[in-house]
Amino acid sequence: MPVRSFDDHTAALVAAVRAHPSAVGLVLLGSAARSEAGRRDEWSDHDFFVIAADGKGEEVRDVRSWLPDPERVVTVAREGAIGFAVLYDDGHLMEFAAATGAELGGATLVHHDVVIDEDGTLAALVESSGRRAADEPQPDPANDAALVLVKLMVGVGRARRGEVLSGGEIVRQWAVKHLVLAIRARIPTEVRDREAIDPSRRFEAAYPQIAPRLAAALAAPVEEAARALHALARDVLEPGWEEFPSATADVVAARLGWASTT
Repeated sequence: MPVRSFDDHTAALVAAVRAHPSAVGLVLLGSAARSEAGRRDEWSDHDFFVIAADGKGEEVRDVRSWLPDPERVVTVAREGAIGFAVLYDDGHLMEFAAATGAELGGATLVHHDVVIDEDGTLAALVESSGRRAADEPQPDPANDAALVLVKLMVGVGRARRGEVLSGGEIVRQWAVKHLVLAIRARIPTEVRDREAIDPSRRFEAAYPQIAPRLAAALAAPVEEAARALHALARDVLEPGWEEFPSATADVVAARLGWASTT
């Protein structure tokens, strides 16, 4: 089968949603939005919301009945109650939610492109999303830095107990999440393309000196990774920052029996 262009997939998707009798809206998200076309590459997928008319959510969630080119669909995987991941035979991926406006009431729209909005649902969603975004708590890098250190200690403790899978998850996911948030809040970057939903996206472009060291730590066994992340946090965040939780870093190192990482 021929490989479709990104725009061809978009056109087929828009046509399929327009043709569905119970669908009243379509919003393209992330790099699928027209305003973000410059971010697309061969690995970009389609992220979007399909909005169903009130009471028609289940009809729209019967996605095999309306997806474009159903004969080319390799798999349809569910992600929660309203989410889907659909893989096509050319390797293209669509990740989306299919829901009524009420079911998407807690959604936040960032880098979006409203394509279809027959009943004004998406206009209301955009407005309410903007209000929620304004009410979100401000970044607290000192809190994030402290959580990095605590998560590292918990993760190493679990790994030493024999819970290597759980410990690795805490170190490589939770500790790294807070480390990335702290770095983004504390260290300026000239890269404009900051991701509001997932701050780890495009981290390499924003922090080319830090990212390789972070990647190397993640490739190591759990305790080695944790120790490297502990050192990284101190090296890039602690100097000149009075709010860095230095005492916490010392206690974690002592509790784990590590030599000083400063």
